[in-house]
Amino acid sequence: MKKYLITGGAGFIGSHLVEGLLNRGDFVTVIDDLSTGTWNNIAQFESNLNFRAIIASADERSLIEREVPKHNFVYHLASAVGVKLIIDRPVETVQRIVRTTDSLVDVCMRYRVPLLLTSTSEVYGKSDCVPFAEDNDITIGATSKRRWAYASAKMLDEFLVLAHHYQTSLPVFIVRLFNTVGPKQTGQYGMVIPRFINAAIKNEPLEVYGDGKQQRCFCSVFDVIEALLKFESSPQASGQVINIGSNEEISIGQLAEKIIKIVKSKSKLKFISYEEAYGHGFDDMRRRIPDLNKAKRILNWQPKTKLDEIINQIYQYNINQKNHNQ
Repeated sequence: MKKYLITGGAGFIGSHLVEGLLNRGDFVTVIDDLSTGTWNNIAQFESNLNFRAIIASADERSLIEREVPKHNFVYHLASAVGVKLIIDRPVETVQRIVRTTDSLVDVCMRYRVPLLLTSTSEVYGKSDCVPFAEDNDITIGATSKRRWAYASAKMLDEFLVLAHHYQTSLPVFIVRLFNTVGPKQTGQYGMVIPRFINAAIKNEPLEVYGDGKQQRCFCSVFDVIEALLKFESSPQASGQVINIGSNEEISIGQLAEKIIKIVKSKSKLKFISYEEAYGHGFDDMRRRIPDLNKAKRILNWQPKTKLDEIINQIYQYNINQKNHNQ
């Protein structure tokens, strides 16, 4: 039995990863302070003898020093999530992201425990070289635009992790995730699909930020977990940055219309300016589409789930949760 440590394991993606590892017969320890994750995401695993949960921040150095040596592999998912949180709490975003990764990779290096860092498509910034390939040059917006604090912090995370790999040959893996969506995801921090679905269920207006013509791709969390489980057994992936996402592109306005149709809602679209939604200091990009050739070549992975199926899965999950809570 292999032992895995997951920081941020009570979050949306983390809790699905916990389930994938437990189903495989592995032992899992979660460290999460529940600042953006929730206990409900992992409560179902509490009776599993192969599961431990530590409710604490992953930036507690003494805790990391104690826990990392007990495990064979670390998945580092703990991070700020969602554009709204990043805009509202930029100090916490930068400090906690960088501080936690710096501490964690240092301890992993000392005890030779492989580390997987989940990074983000945000690091591609305002690049117009679409689709985004991992070795493309990057253009980040001005420091006065708070949105780019997150991208810059995650980019520094990548530099830190790769520096340890180059200097000490520590096995490290970096995953740039593109709009992962699925059951358990909340719209609380600005995630667009659960936000739209929840509004459509209530027949409320779907608030589309900007002109709605910005293009995005959405990848099923189940496809993402399949990819995350492949890294450890893929030696070629060590020391590499690899995009994981979908390349099924859709505009946000089209996404809203599609959700209204699938949910059979009476909702209408309501367009809101970025400044009204996020306040001063927001910046955006028109298209964000990943180049997935590296994932296919190194991991033999590609997304399987189409957007309509993803929307249906989230819709059914939210309806079941609503009925369960009544």
